[in-house]
Amino acid sequence: MNRVLEPEFMDDPEQTQAYAQTDFSKENEYFINEFRRCFPDFRSGSVIDLGCGPADIPIRLVQALPNCRVIGIDASRPMIQLGEKAITTAQLHDCIQLRCETIQRTFLPALADAVISNSVLHHLPLPMDFWTTITRLAKPSAPVLIMDLARPQSTTIAQIIVDQYAHHEQEILRRDFYNSMLAAFTHEEVSVQLSESGLGHFVITCPDDRHWIAHGHLV
Repeated sequence: MNRVLEPEFMDDPEQTQAYAQTDFSKENEYFINEFRRCFPDFRSGSVIDLGCGPADIPIRLVQALPNCRVIGIDASRPMIQLGEKAITTAQLHDCIQLRCETIQRTFLPALADAVISNSVLHHLPLPMDFWTTITRLAKPSAPVLIMDLARPQSTTIAQIIVDQYAHHEQEILRRDFYNSMLAAFTHEEVSVQLSESGLGHFVITCPDDRHWIAHGHLV
C-alpha cells in the first residue's frame, strides 16, 4: 500500500481536544520506560521533544528524570496551549519549555543532550527533514529515541487495527488514527531513511502490530 499524506499538524481545536482527551498513558509511559532502558546512563541534561503535542511525554520524562530539562516543539498552536495548561497543573514550568514552530525552523541556543519524538514523522511530507533536524539540533553522541506508527499492508488491515484499538473512541479520533496509519512509514522505509541520514547504526524494533521504534546515539 502506498503512503497517503495527511495534514502536517493539527490546527482544528475540536480535533486537538479529542486527541488530548484520549488516554495515551500506556503508550507514553512505555515510551519513557524505553528511553530509560535504552539509555540507562542518561540522567540529566537538555532534551528536545520533536512533536511534543499536549506535553504528556515531557512531563513524564521530567517526573522520571528530575535533572532533565525539556524543550518541546510542536507546530500546532492548540496543542501548545493544551501543553502549557498541563505543565502549569504539574508545576513544571521551570523544567519544560514549549515552542510553537515547525521542526524545520527550530534552532536552539545550544545543542541538545538528547532527542525524543513520538508519532510526528508520519505527519511530514518529506521525512528526511525529520532526520536532518535531529542531527542538526543535538550533540554528537546524544541518545535518540523515536517511536511512530507503522503503515500496514492494506487499508483493510488499517481498519482492523483501528477497530481493535480505538473502537471506544470518538469518531474524529478513529478517523485520525486511520489516516495516520496510511500516512505512516514501514519498518523498511525507516531503515532506508536512517541509512541515508548517516544513522544506519540505529536499532529498529517493532514492539507491536502498529508501531516501530528506532534508537541509538548520534556520531
